[in-house]
Amino acid sequence: MSKYKSVNTAIINELKSIVGEKYVWTDPDKLEPYSHDEVMESKYKKTPEVVVLPRTAEEISKIVKLANQELIPVVPRGAGTGLACGAVAFYGGIILSTERMNQILEIDEQNLIMVTEPGVRTVEVQKAANDKGLFYAGDPCSGDSSFIGGNIATNAGGNKAVKYGTTRQQVAGIEIVTPEGDIVTLGGKLKKDSTGYCLTQLIAGSEGTLGIITKAYLKLSPLPKHEMHLLAIFPSAESAINIVPKIMHSGIIPTCVEFMDNKSVRCCEEFLEEKLPRSESGHYIIITIDGDNETVLEDQCVLIDELCTTNGGYEVLVADPNKIWKARKSFAEADRARSLILSAEDIVVPPSKITDIIKKIDDISKKYDVRIHCAAHAADGNVHAEILKENMDIEQWNKLLPLIQHEIYQYVYSLGGKLSGEHGIGYKRLDLMEEFANPVELKMMKAIKRALDPNNIMNPGKIVKV
Repeated sequence: MSKYKSVNTAIINELKSIVGEKYVWTDPDKLEPYSHDEVMESKYKKTPEVVVLPRTAEEISKIVKLANQELIPVVPRGAGTGLACGAVAFYGGIILSTERMNQILEIDEQNLIMVTEPGVRTVEVQKAANDKGLFYAGDPCSGDSSFIGGNIATNAGGNKAVKYGTTRQQVAGIEIVTPEGDIVTLGGKLKKDSTGYCLTQLIAGSEGTLGIITKAYLKLSPLPKHEMHLLAIFPSAESAINIVPKIMHSGIIPTCVEFMDNKSVRCCEEFLEEKLPRSESGHYIIITIDGDNETVLEDQCVLIDELCTTNGGYEVLVADPNKIWKARKSFAEADRARSLILSAEDIVVPPSKITDIIKKIDDISKKYDVRIHCAAHAADGNVHAEILKENMDIEQWNKLLPLIQHEIYQYVYSLGGKLSGEHGIGYKRLDLMEEFANPVELKMMKAIKRALDPNNIMNPGKIVKV
């Protein structure tokens, strides 16, 4: 790791000359919210030396060039909704917040592209598209608060990824400021492009280590005319998960197939103070289908009902989308209300192995006598396993958690899985990345990082160690 310089008074004055005094913060009370993301353990908190709020790519370019000249780390930050400590300044330096860059610049209905700045909230992108009769498919559970720039930087997945893909598949192009301060547009409004390396896709998911996103070109499509939601309730996690391949092989292409184990259902019910169907013992599969032919969708609902009932389901309900998605999207918040300190694992395995990993996690939970709640994007193999500290002594927690993680990930990798499906590596999973990732893959990543960021100032200490 490079030896970085501290942010001194001269640097503060330079930053003020770039963005204006009002948008350079050093007051401890203003810095505190930027010392962490959604991970609340004290060891994952670090107060930055300064927070800077630029308005334009040109301002960011000047900041990055100054940081290179003075050898000061720059940590790009969106809404701070991350779960991997990817936007925390562990090596000091500058937190560069994109919150002022919050404008939708264009909705190009002819080319089905929305051009937006990085600080626009995901829900605002969705609404702006809907207002034009169009559809933006990215839908992370944090969409009400997360920024579109952060979605791209982490390649956020979400509920609709099974049909429409992750955020990477929604991006036609981006403008970035490189780690050396250059401004460049990668991709754009094109439908296809084989002009050299696909740098747009490289930046998506790079967690701010290879550049700062300053503009996004997002793919749109016509808004489906109809959408239907079903809640299938099963007596066991295994029977619930086992219905997923049967649905996927039936010819139906669902928009969402979400799983919640019974512990999660009951935790969300308690948090929301709302009764959920068969919460005393039920494990949930939430299914959404969309399309333009209502009769076809109704026939698909009948088929899903038959499949679930035949394969041991308690019942299949036509769900109130507001109520059922409120429950599903409160999963993480409900767990934090139960245990402020927890470890949110973001496992991904081949979809055919999801039953195996859910069972293994349950066995590990019993072995260590630790509560682990599971929810999953069941059709794409992405399992969110939240390990709760609850009232455990902090020394015992710090001793047990690495053992639990190691056991989980040894099994994950034996199934052909990986550390993260959508949350990213950040700082939190850095050691796990070194332990479990393929050494050749790591070598390639480190070579790219060194080539694009020779001074290692751009979000250092995230994803890979260089």
